Amino acid sequence: MPLRAVLWDLDDTLFDYTGSDRAGVLRHLRTEGLLDAYGGEEAALERWRTAMETEFARFLAGELGFLDHRRGRARTFLGAPLSDTEADAWFGRYLAHYEASWTLFPDSAPALAALAPLIRQAVLSNATTANQERKLTALGIRNRFEAVFCSDELGCAKPAPEAFTGACQALGLTPAEVVYIGDRLDIDALGARDAGLTAVWLDRAGTGEELPAGVRRIASLAELPELLRGVIGFGAPSTIR
Repeated sequence: MPLRAVLWDLDDTLFDYTGSDRAGVLRHLRTEGLLDAYGGEEAALERWRTAMETEFARFLAGELGFLDHRRGRARTFLGAPLSDTEADAWFGRYLAHYEASWTLFPDSAPALAALAPLIRQAVLSNATTANQERKLTALGIRNRFEAVFCSDELGCAKPAPEAFTGACQALGLTPAEVVYIGDRLDIDALGARDAGLTAVWLDRAGTGEELPAGVRRIASLAELPELLRGVIGFGAPSTIR
């Protein structure tokens, strides 16, 4: 069955989340005078990453709302029992530095432009719709996508099959007609494969990890148009239902 749509992961696939977050949190901690208190740059970054992963996992599990997960990140990082108001203010100051650092990967815009006349494109992300919509608009690429699907509105998160099949259903397509591209082998590629989509793993780091059956690997989005044209093949464009 020919492919009719590309579903994209956003963070660390199109958007350089890791680089933007690193730059933003370091600026924030310098401004707050906290780098030395948490062991310098690398130790502070590791503590920040651990806090993010812990609290975001709770958000994805439905234990916390998105705002409460942000408060949890501030409290976990600082190791302090902040009030909601204090946590919101501290995290808000970080957000200002983080958002000032937002950037796409250099290969993102060219890949989106190359695919635009050939196939439908949408986003599937484990985040909130409002946050990702705002991010895509700020990055100047929102108009490349006919839809943005996020875990808060889908009611489930990747790698649950329902996240992928829910997005396909909203596009009026079967999983076999959709390809998913993401940077995480476990959450993105294997989740998409197991839900019946064509799975493409963006392995920017060149990990050398053994490639599971049913997953294709690229090291750069510059490889994607040729992969889709020459290896997988396109179908005729279809309209959203």
